[in-house]
Amino acid sequence: MRKLAIIGLSAIAISLAACGQKTENPGAGASESAQAGPDAAPGVVVTDAMVRLPAVPGTPGAAYFTVSQGTGAPRRIVSVYVEGAERAEMHETKDVNGVSKMEQVKDVPIESGKSVQFKPGGLHVMLFDVGDTLKAGSTTELTITLDNGDKVSVPARIETIGGGGSDAMEGMDHSGHDMSGHDMSKM
Repeated sequence: MRKLAIIGLSAIAISLAACGQKTENPGAGASESAQAGPDAAPGVVVTDAMVRLPAVPGTPGAAYFTVSQGTGAPRRIVSVYVEGAERAEMHETKDVNGVSKMEQVKDVPIESGKSVQFKPGGLHVMLFDVGDTLKAGSTTELTITLDNGDKVSVPARIETIGGGGSDAMEGMDHSGHDMSGHDMSKM
């Protein structure tokens, strides 16, 4: 009788231990598991991601995209990472007394039900030390990080200068930034 009780208690202990373990869902796609992971940003979507290669090697490139937050508390974008660039900085172009000036921004607020567009002539991401592995016509990964640590990664198409907006940064005053060796008028 005592032996039977020990076996029964052991079976219950094993069953309870199994309840706490995560089970894999073989039918779940990669996008489902990415949304459920600890780094996924619920309700935040990045669309229209594009990397514009520098016109001259050794000069900065740029990244543009739109971030939308469908639900949730207000958040802030605190960093952007682009695979193939050594460093990425969020910047904003502002018109001050008729002169366009570019200033680095530490974070960008996003609100529930709203979108923020990173585009030429406004908010954008400057890409420094762009690797020669990035080729026009292909894609790279762009990742935004929010103030709570959540991240959203998306593929970004890679383009060269030549389309509309290619002169968006021409004539800007870049004082206050260490842009030595970077011809910003070619962005």
